[in-house]
Amino acid sequence: MNEMNQSQQEQEPQEEVVEEHAEMQEAKSTPVEATDGESRQKQAASGQAGQATEAEEDLEKVKMMAALAYLIFFIPLLTNPESRFGKFHANQSLLLLITWLVIVVASSILPVVGIVLATLGFIFVLLLFVMGIMNAVNGKAERLPLIGGYDIIK
Repeated sequence: MNEMNQSQQEQEPQEEVVEEHAEMQEAKSTPVEATDGESRQKQAASGQAGQATEAEEDLEKVKMMAALAYLIFFIPLLTNPESRFGKFHANQSLLLLITWLVIVVASSILPVVGIVLATLGFIFVLLLFVMGIMNAVNGKAERLPLIGGYDIIK
């Protein structure tokens, strides 16, 4: 019984998507014979739909640039300088770079402890690197643990 309910629930969203797609295709294929007021309303609605699609594309672009910030921190600052999301992840990436540089310098100065420090530091930075990329790709603006509390890029 539960399996039938689950399969019905899974099929319902698919059916809705199919119905929406069919309605969109029908709307594209039917000629418009409306009064001026109706046509203006339809044009406004289609303009809003176009803006929504454009906004979604911009969001995907910003997400990708924010993820690339963890490779080269200033990429979102060049591609989308007004984006707060891009600036946030550029800042987190810069903090990660500074942390890595501190670990490398400290491990090179300390002779025996440096090997252990470098190994643990590499694992720590790698984990934060993956966390940052995952946050950027998922559209989250979450600070990295331990190092993410500082704002260098505002």
